[in-house]
Amino acid sequence: MSDVKVDYETWMLIADGEKALFLKNLGDAELPNFEVQRVEEHDNPSDREQSANRPGRLSDGGVNHRSAVEDTDFHQLEKERFAAELSDILYKMAHKKRFERIVLVAPAKTLGELRDQLHKEVKDRVVGEISKDLTNHPIDQIEKAMVA
Repeated sequence: MSDVKVDYETWMLIADGEKALFLKNLGDAELPNFEVQRVEEHDNPSDREQSANRPGRLSDGGVNHRSAVEDTDFHQLEKERFAAELSDILYKMAHKKRFERIVLVAPAKTLGELRDQLHKEVKDRVVGEISKDLTNHPIDQIEKAMVA
């Protein structure tokens, strides 16, 4: 899957825009044994369920000339808020010395949002990043994927 090695006691954050698993490796890089330390879930209905009826319209100044205004993507906003929440959780955990090393695993967009939000104290402990969505995989499949 990647060149990232998840050694003994290295943590992993497996996240997407709605769910996050905090895992700790009790094995080694060749025989990982991930233990769930924490699970975070964020309710994020589709944008259609969160949006207003239809896009707004603005007058462009001419007679009977109006333009549509793009609606806010509330689903995407919630994903960004969740990344900020995860960043805050990671900072508190790092500050309490819960982990010394962490690998971030998330889809590219979520990984970017998370990376932008991380505090320096957490950034200094990130030993790898993997752009992949593994949040809905069972732990044993995540372990296999990390040694593949």
